[in-house]
Amino acid sequence: MPETDKLPPTHGAGSGHPAPDAGTVGDPGSDSDGRAGEQASAGNGAPAGEETRTGGQAAEEKGTAFRLAAFGAVLVVVLFAGYGIGRLNDSVERTRSAPAPQAATEAHAHDATGTGTGTNGTGTGTNGTGTGTNGTGTGTNGAGTGSGATAHDDTGAPPHLHNPDGTVTQVAGATAAQSVGGLAITASGLTLQPGTTTFPAGRKQPLTFRVTAAGGAPVTTYAVVHDKPLHLVVVRRDLTGYQHLHPAMAPDGTWSIDLVLAQPGSYRAIADFTAIVGGQQMPVTLGADLTVVGNYAPVTLPAPGTRATADGFTVEYGGTPQTGSSQPILMTVRGPDGKPAALEPYLGAYGHLVVLREGDVGYVHVHPEPQPVDGAVKFWLAAPGPGRYRMFFDFQVAGKVHTAAFTATVS
Repeated sequence: MPETDKLPPTHGAGSGHPAPDAGTVGDPGSDSDGRAGEQASAGNGAPAGEETRTGGQAAEEKGTAFRLAAFGAVLVVVLFAGYGIGRLNDSVERTRSAPAPQAATEAHAHDATGTGTGTNGTGTGTNGTGTGTNGTGTGTNGAGTGSGATAHDDTGAPPHLHNPDGTVTQVAGATAAQSVGGLAITASGLTLQPGTTTFPAGRKQPLTFRVTAAGGAPVTTYAVVHDKPLHLVVVRRDLTGYQHLHPAMAPDGTWSIDLVLAQPGSYRAIADFTAIVGGQQMPVTLGADLTVVGNYAPVTLPAPGTRATADGFTVEYGGTPQTGSSQPILMTVRGPDGKPAALEPYLGAYGHLVVLREGDVGYVHVHPEPQPVDGAVKFWLAAPGPGRYRMFFDFQVAGKVHTAAFTATVS
């Protein structure tokens, strides 16, 4: 029953009793009349009593408190939901802004502070800026690769190190055979597109080519490797007529250089470079055939030996190339007077060793240790397989570059 039904009737309009005059107190002998008089007096004759108002106010206060509590709960839920959505958006934004992992199609090694792909695949480097266990990515300690970099040898990507200044250095002491480059015109999504491939014998003619990425767009950005963005080796298929050249690139990505091919025959043009595609460095070696019209008379390889002469210099090497493991090859150069020659840095090193395989002109380019060892230029070479090879050693004395050639047999 409602609380107002329990209250005694009041003397007011509609109560069934005549209302007393203002200020008149009811009969003291009647509790009902006394209380009614007090209520009428207190309420100025209002029909609702104090207890009725007290009950209504209590109900209204309870309703107000419930509504406030509900509103507070909703507000808390909204705040937490907004916080959660903000965290989610932040995570998504970090994921979007994180560098994309690089595919492990061109695996290669890194030094302690370089950049490039890491060991066998993708991931975040511990201290590096790239992908892979020893590769690049968002690193804890800034730019650099994780520790324990090792060499990797995929087709078209000879073992090398990426240096902080953007240069790349050949790996010394690689435990696996060096990769053979120059056998394909396309590798790792890059294609060598030569212009004219037919040349006259003994006459100068421009050689032009482009390197294109997937879709045919020309590559126009390259890493500088040993002072040059691209190294071009041209040799006849009998391994004669060797030239180590450095063409220039136009803004549209076209490389060009004047080329003289002395004798008729089939030549191999081998482009050794590190392209930068999508912000990633891609070391690749591509090859294309050139033809000199005329009667081709192949030359038999000289007998194997460890001594050769070049422009009055005598060059000897020590060491035995093997398959499966890198072996030290030490080049010693003496001048016409028989004294050790004063070697000078050439293209960022004290010498360059290009090794070409008989039969398919498979190409390996090796760089030496930073400083001569007891006057000798020290390379680390692992033959890619058994067979006969021609080794070309480029060195510089008094500002002039010389090339000594050796034949080596690997069993």
